[in-house]
Amino acid sequence: MSGRVTQIEERLRAVLQPLRLEVKDESAKHVGHAGARDGGGHFDVTIVSAQFAGQGLLQRHRLVYDALGEAMRQDIHALSIHAYSPEEA
Repeated sequence: MSGRVTQIEERLRAVLQPLRLEVKDESAKHVGHAGARDGGGHFDVTIVSAQFAGQGLLQRHRLVYDALGEAMRQDIHALSIHAYSPEEA
């Protein structure tokens, strides 16, 4: 597991206390892409958290972005988010 994946998992677990969390590093699929050349990774996150209950898609994504903080501006170029409440999972 890459250090970036570990960092993403730790930040999301600390803030959103997910019931389920899966982070995939898909950077290898984007070799040569502008963001990849600049060092930013491409990641796919599936997360189930009670904090998403009653939240719309935009609010859920904002919660994830806020949890990741500075990593969103430095280490992550692209992030695909699949965020669910426990009832939806």
